[in-house]
Parts: sequence; structure tokens; C-alpha cells
Amino acid sequence: MGIFDRFKSNKAVQGKARDMSDAAERTVNEKTGDRYESQVDSGQQQVHKRLGMDDEDRPEQP
Repeated sequence: MGIFDRFKSNKAVQGKARDMSDAAERTVNEKTGDRYESQVDSGQQQVHKRLGMDDEDRPEQP
């Protein structure tokens, strides 16, 4: 069992990773003045998808 398999099965760790990812997204958007918001969001979604943290069942945050 690899590290990513263990990550995908641990929901508590995924929650922390999602929170850190959201904080990083906010920071990047603040630093760039939201010029690259769509690219940052797209990249974040790709990371979540590849790590098994899809946001399908999670409500959209303001």
C-alpha cells in the first residue's frame, strides 16, 4: 500500500489537506489580485481529483 493509497482512505487527513489547499488558493488569489483565479481554481481541482479528494459532495464555499 503506497502513501497515496493511505491518503485516499484517511478522510481526516483529506480534510486537513483540503483546508490547506483552500488557504493556499486564497493566498495566491490575494497576491495576484485575482488575475489568475480561474487557473488557480482549475489547478486546485486537478490536485483534488488526482488525490481522490473530489468536491462532488462538498458545498461551494463563498
